[in-house]
Amino acid sequence: MNKLFKSSLAALLALTLVACSSGNTGSDTETGTETETETETETSDMKVAMVTDYGDITDQSFNQTTYEACKKFAEGNGVDFTYKKPASDADADRVSSIEEAIEEGYNVIVMPGYAFAPAIREVASLYPDTKFVALDVSEYDLTHDGNGNEVEFDGSNVYSAVYQEELAGYMAGYAAVKLGYKKLGFLGGMAVPAVQRYGHGFVQGADVAAEELGLSDVEMKYVYGGQFFGDADITAAMDTWYGAGTEVVFACGGGIFSSAAEAAAKVNGKVIGVDVDQAAIIDGAYGEGMTVTSAMKGLAPTVDTLLTAIKNGEWDNYKNQIQTLGLVSDDPALNYVQLPTTTQWGDGFSEADYKTLVGELHAGTRKVSDDTSAIPATKVVKVDDQGAIKG
Repeated sequence: MNKLFKSSLAALLALTLVACSSGNTGSDTETGTETETETETETSDMKVAMVTDYGDITDQSFNQTTYEACKKFAEGNGVDFTYKKPASDADADRVSSIEEAIEEGYNVIVMPGYAFAPAIREVASLYPDTKFVALDVSEYDLTHDGNGNEVEFDGSNVYSAVYQEELAGYMAGYAAVKLGYKKLGFLGGMAVPAVQRYGHGFVQGADVAAEELGLSDVEMKYVYGGQFFGDADITAAMDTWYGAGTEVVFACGGGIFSSAAEAAAKVNGKVIGVDVDQAAIIDGAYGEGMTVTSAMKGLAPTVDTLLTAIKNGEWDNYKNQIQTLGLVSDDPALNYVQLPTTTQWGDGFSEADYKTLVGELHAGTRKVSDDTSAIPATKVVKVDDQGAIKG
């Protein structure tokens, strides 16, 4: 099949509510529930393996968050757990790691990142009794090859969650300008759709905030590093930015934040984190108070929700779906994209202002484009598109 079912807003709300509670599975059960014996049998046989993409479980971002969420669930529920790291950034090695886990008896495979799409296409149909849980692997990724050609894909034993990164990016850009920052930077990892949505949302949020404040002097430098880790070349580029007056950089892409933070530390600059609340990580390593906020998505709640559903024998409510998770409430804490409580709130942007912003986004009175074809046009912010540092 080439079209996987996309869930309704009601289903997303149900998923969110379970992520924020301790005893429910978060989706409506189908007519005729499983017996207690069936559920217990599935639970006792459940073995979870997480496979990393081309990063590691210490990347302080996507892989680490997913690993820690899986490990926490397993320890709390008496479930066997392991993780596999592919030998290289190659589809064949990802397939090898997945198959190794399956051969060892692991029947729930958790995979973070779009790079898993080819591997999922290859192995899912070969192991129909294995449950595949993917994070950030889109329908397009799964139904098209590397050349953009549509391919057949059987997702009957696959679930994937994708996120509205443009909303989290918008919140971060809006907050930064409202908090008084006028010299902004966006440092993406690789120019893949999820990173682009973060960046384009960041541009839109900053532009709207500048317009609301009547500003005409807000600037943003915009670049992709070409990789998901920092190095000397990227740090040198960030040194140039901060040295020329950039005040805060949204470092968006795995460990690439290290280059922005290293450069920021030299001039008392600021950084915005991504995917998870990176304040403790960045501030702890590079300087207290460096992290203005983080544009977050709910990786850990998603993992917990799906693994809990599988444990409770409710996989049928999730399999063969790609769910787009974003705003499901005007309560910021209940959403799958959000800013953390560690945000450096101020007079220009308080927690109350944040709640108002989320309410407007949820109600649709504020619109954010998810188009990744080009950096959004702006009314106020002057965007300096610098392309890519590498690649």
